Amino acid sequence: MMAHVIQHLSPACPGLPTRLCVFPALTLCLSSFLTPTSVSTEGFFVAGPSDPIVAVLGGDTVLPCHVFPPISAEDMELRWLRSKSSEAVFIYQNRVKQDEGQMARYAGRTSLVSDFLAQEEAAVRIQRVQVSDNGLYTCFFRKGGFYKGASLELKVAGVGSAPQVRITGPEEDGVRVVCTASGWFPKPQVQWRDLSGEKFLAFSEAHSQDAEGLFSVEVALVVRDSSAGNVTCSVLNTVLGQEKAMAIFIPEPFFPQASPWKLAFSVSLTVLMALLLGAGYYTMREHFRKLLVMREKENLRLVKEQDWWMEEEVLKDTDELRTELGWRKSTYLAAWRKAQLYADWQKEKFQACE
Repeated sequence: MMAHVIQHLSPACPGLPTRLCVFPALTLCLSSFLTPTSVSTEGFFVAGPSDPIVAVLGGDTVLPCHVFPPISAEDMELRWLRSKSSEAVFIYQNRVKQDEGQMARYAGRTSLVSDFLAQEEAAVRIQRVQVSDNGLYTCFFRKGGFYKGASLELKVAGVGSAPQVRITGPEEDGVRVVCTASGWFPKPQVQWRDLSGEKFLAFSEAHSQDAEGLFSVEVALVVRDSSAGNVTCSVLNTVLGQEKAMAIFIPEPFFPQASPWKLAFSVSLTVLMALLLGAGYYTMREHFRKLLVMREKENLRLVKEQDWWMEEEVLKDTDELRTELGWRKSTYLAAWRKAQLYADWQKEKFQACE
């Protein structure tokens, strides 16, 4: 009979890997069970919860599926699978739990809620809920030749640490405050508010996940209004609707524009700049005045030096002229004496001859 069922159902999913079949004895397309409608045209129907099931991290949760029309599920073969991977979360067959084929991370954490089997309902309890349990599941019911699958969603949520807010110092024209929180799932929504409850829209946010998938967030805000007083950082788990918040008071002197030392520093800096400019102007003016005096002195020295050289040249020329004149005079007198002696000699000579 089982071989006949296999041969009859195999054409429904030609070429489909065996791991995507609902039961080892049935080749069944999982896509046929993503809605609470029966694969078979007769027998029974199964439906999962219409709304997501919310589970708190570390707690227990139940994944129920209902049978219609009301019949007992005690003698059925039941399976809960992860919809994306089609791996088994829990297997119930022959009225006992089957460990073979179960995903390792669900071992020791799942059990059948047997009280529901006779009440047209089957449910699996997952203990110590983890982040990895978050997502879509599919439950399958089989009785004889009839089988059916329905989908359900599990939303895992966890509230982490309360936010820690600290002032990190002045930035731009305001004060920078940082809010940090860790251990949240899914990624929380962080919001800054002022004393009147108004939201700050401009802030930076960074987040990360640890090895367990839990989120840590760091949100920075620059508060520019010195009258803001208190600012509050709130961290919200949108699945559970639970929020944790912390407020911090920012003293007005922390703001650069309102700080007395900042004002005094600005005034002092302005006065100092004015003094420096005045001193610089006076120094430059004195420098140029001294340069002019030195230049005038240098020009006067050059003029005096030039006059001295001119006087020296005149004296030198005068001496040279005097020397030449004396030489010429002595030469002339020597020549005149010679001429005079010659004339006297001629006179004596001619007188002797007579």
